[in-house]
Amino acid sequence: MRSTIAASLLATILTSLAAPALAGPGDTALDDVKVLSADAMQGRAPGTPGSQLARTYILERFKLIGVAPVGEGFERPFRFTRKDGTTITGVNLVARIKGTAPDGKALVVTAHYDHVGVRNGQIYNGADDNASGVAGLLAVAEAFKEKPPLHDVLIVALDAEEGGLRGAKAFVAEPPIPLSAIGLNVNFDMLSKNAKGELYAAGAAPQPALKPILDAVARTAPVKLKLGHDTDADGKENNWTTQSDHGAFAGKGVPWVYFGVEDHPEYHQPTDDFETIPQPFFKASVATVIQATRAFDERLGEVAR
Repeated sequence: MRSTIAASLLATILTSLAAPALAGPGDTALDDVKVLSADAMQGRAPGTPGSQLARTYILERFKLIGVAPVGEGFERPFRFTRKDGTTITGVNLVARIKGTAPDGKALVVTAHYDHVGVRNGQIYNGADDNASGVAGLLAVAEAFKEKPPLHDVLIVALDAEEGGLRGAKAFVAEPPIPLSAIGLNVNFDMLSKNAKGELYAAGAAPQPALKPILDAVARTAPVKLKLGHDTDADGKENNWTTQSDHGAFAGKGVPWVYFGVEDHPEYHQPTDDFETIPQPFFKASVATVIQATRAFDERLGEVAR
């Protein structure tokens, strides 16, 4: 019965998203979060029916946006073993938007779509973590389809971030383009909740070439964009360099930048639901990451290896 209800929900939402009135980049971001964090998704744990349902939704959004796969299809399965010895198949989703003036370097934009599933009978919906980041990823795809980028852009929805960055590690182990061709990884993880209205961009301290670009974005960004959380100055726990999927890229020497909020009371709790998202902040956050990703495309030569 649950699968029938979920399929009906998907069909209704996808029909509404196809309407011309919702054609602007980021217009559907709230809808994306609402669907991906619905109880029907069962917390999107890798290898579960909820994960498959989330993947189906993202793939339909890819088709509506008009992005193309790299190779024969969007899906790139990988396998990993959990601590309990269980082998799981995760699936990354990879799309490409062709650049108008490619110079051999590409921008890889990532967000993980998995969360922690169901624990002790409670669904952990992961609205902020990381349905919000996937919504930002899709909004960036919409923006680059509306106005094509200079460089090729890969739009990558990663699986199995929770518990070890498994999807990102699989991506960099067998990348669809050479690692040397990735000029920058732009990663979104938790874009929607901050009581102070602050969104952080991490990466400028260890990679100074990012700072002038981020400073320029911050001056006109719709949210308060702050730089930080990329050194051990405030303790290793406050250094986000390896704490989300960009860590796998950093480990391979690929330039990276990460956008996210600080932890909040709903972080990794069953209360991380759509209803707890401050919608004006989230909309401004999505507009900010669109603006920032566009700036990195335009100035990719300043940060690429």
